[in-house]
Amino acid sequence: MKVRDVMTWNVVTVSSDTPIMEARKIMDAHNIRRLPVIDKGKLVGMVSKERIARSGPSPATSLSVWEINYLLAKMTVKEVMSKDVVTVHPDMPVEAAIALAQSKGVGALPVLEDHNLVGIATTNDFFYKILNPVLGIGKPGARLVISRGAEAKSIQEIMEAVRKFGAKIVSLHSMPPVEGKEQDLCLHLDKEDVKQLIKDLASKGYSTEIVER
Repeated sequence: MKVRDVMTWNVVTVSSDTPIMEARKIMDAHNIRRLPVIDKGKLVGMVSKERIARSGPSPATSLSVWEINYLLAKMTVKEVMSKDVVTVHPDMPVEAAIALAQSKGVGALPVLEDHNLVGIATTNDFFYKILNPVLGIGKPGARLVISRGAEAKSIQEIMEAVRKFGAKIVSLHSMPPVEGKEQDLCLHLDKEDVKQLIKDLASKGYSTEIVER
């Protein structure tokens, strides 16, 4: 899977001379936390609600509310935006993009192609479009965790049992091993009633748990 498969294509942007109060209103209206900053068609920075909040006077300030609002109204995105923006290409594998975002400590990656902004990939994109399908969130069926089921021979036996049971596989992955235990296999099937499959697996020596989603 590539970044282009999960990124948001229609990106809301602002220019660097946008007042920060206007930028915050735009984020509120679109229910987003960050805005790429574009000048003359080029990405020059990122502004976030957090940066805007930090730009205000200290709570201990002696300024009046009117003076604070006046100062904020005069400030532009250019004065608070981050200029060191971490970007990715739309054809970068999502695994590499997630690793990059984690290593840089950022929650959004503007996507550039030929130096032009074509999208943005955020933490929400990774969660909703990758993690949710893997975990079966919002999908019908049953999710099973099969103890010691992640080895090649075990997977072969389990797949044969699923085939005979007549269910379709929605998703399949191994669970990270807990210390002192072998890897489990997580299997999301399109059927809700999997009692017979669990019995079949038990006859082969597998312990199976239905996981609430």
